[in-house]
Amino acid sequence: MLSVIVAVLVTLVITAPVSAFIAINYRKKVVESKIGSAEEKAREIIDEALKTAETKKREAQLETKEESIRVKNELDKEIKERRAEAQRYERRVQQKEENIEKKADAIEKKEASLAAREERLSKQREEVSKLNEQRLQELERISGLTSEQAKEYLLKIVEDEVKHESAVMIKEMETRAKEEADKKAKEYVVTAIQKCAADHVSETTISVVQLPNDEMKGRIIGREGRNIRTLETMTGVDLIIDDTPEAVILSAFDPIRREVARIALEKLIVDGRIHPARIEEMVEKAQKEVEVMIKEEGEAATLEVGVHGIHPELIRLLGKMKFRTSYGQNALKHSIEVAQLSGLLAAEMGLDVRMAKRAGLLHDIGKAVDHEMEGSHIQLGSELCRKYKESATVINAVESHHGDVEAQSLIACIVQAADTISAARPGARRETLETYTSRLRQLEEITNNFKGVDKSFAIQAGREIRVMVVPEQISDSDMVLLARDVSKKIEAELEYPGQIKVNVIRESRVVDYAK
Repeated sequence: MLSVIVAVLVTLVITAPVSAFIAINYRKKVVESKIGSAEEKAREIIDEALKTAETKKREAQLETKEESIRVKNELDKEIKERRAEAQRYERRVQQKEENIEKKADAIEKKEASLAAREERLSKQREEVSKLNEQRLQELERISGLTSEQAKEYLLKIVEDEVKHESAVMIKEMETRAKEEADKKAKEYVVTAIQKCAADHVSETTISVVQLPNDEMKGRIIGREGRNIRTLETMTGVDLIIDDTPEAVILSAFDPIRREVARIALEKLIVDGRIHPARIEEMVEKAQKEVEVMIKEEGEAATLEVGVHGIHPELIRLLGKMKFRTSYGQNALKHSIEVAQLSGLLAAEMGLDVRMAKRAGLLHDIGKAVDHEMEGSHIQLGSELCRKYKESATVINAVESHHGDVEAQSLIACIVQAADTISAARPGARRETLETYTSRLRQLEEITNNFKGVDKSFAIQAGREIRVMVVPEQISDSDMVLLARDVSKKIEAELEYPGQIKVNVIRESRVVDYAK
């Protein structure tokens, strides 16, 4: 048994390497056969690829050759077309050159003919000038006048005719315009004046404070005058204590300071305790009262007119105008009256009544600050209205109500008219005697300087100027022009409220004697 096992083992040991060797050889042959077949396939693939590439190359070469032939044909065709077009252009240029040459020839011929014609015309002009000289010499010989004298005579005749015609035309136009405008204007103005009834306050530069007795004067003066000095220093007002019984006069150009002093003095008189400390206290209280009064007056003015939405500072300035006068006319009352008249005129003309009232109320707002700031009340008023965002219509009305700036709306023209109505009404303003006499003298001087004026007389407190002319120097037609020239010069050189009537009178007299 053991021997059998040993034999089997020996057999296995011997057969195992042999079988392994055989297997390895077999595998090697199989692998070599596969490699050989793969190499053959690779060679076949390579040969096929080379053949395909050669074919593709030939095809590409053919296509390239065909494309180049096609492009060449197209280029040849385009070249032929461009050559043909260039030939056409060349023919056209040649034709144009031929035409230009023809025109140049024609122009040269025309120039030659024009030169000949110009030469003929120059000769004719010389002949005409000689004939004119002969004609003028003959005319001068016949008329006995030189050419300059004849020219002056003709110009004088033409000037007289034109002056006469223009005077007649001006008179007709003015008459027609007045007839058409006066009717409507009178209706509007009269209606507005009848509807507007405003109070007028006349202010001066003094205020009078009544005293309970003359003993109070000594208490107001105080020991060594300390009370009166304190009061004058605190208020900036002069106290005049004279022989007037039971009265003290307060004098100052600033009406607000005068009002503060009046209120403070009345409070001190009622209180009875008059000494520097009490005076200072009462002056402070009076200042506060006046500030409240100013605000209330401004608000009352806006309510009376019916204008709302005005800036509070403008309302305060309106209140200050209660203490401002112009020619004796209270500025606030004047502004209220102008606002009312502007609203009435705007209603008659179908315009914005509220805007007209607003512009009329604010037209003199600059007068509230013109004693504190540099500039006219027109400039200051327009600056204030711009500062507090008023509309362009209101600003233009403020700027143009005295004619300094051109009116850009009918409302501005209405404010001008209302301001004139309020200021020119008899009794609304007062002027000093010196102002009247100066105006009368200036009116007469202005009119007497015109040629042909014999005498002139200013009448009706300077509201009318009557001009007497020399009949031999001023004709009826010249009177119209003279009146117009005098009016323009008065407007340019004088300042006056309302209007001045220029009345030109020409008187002709014929005298004869019965024998």
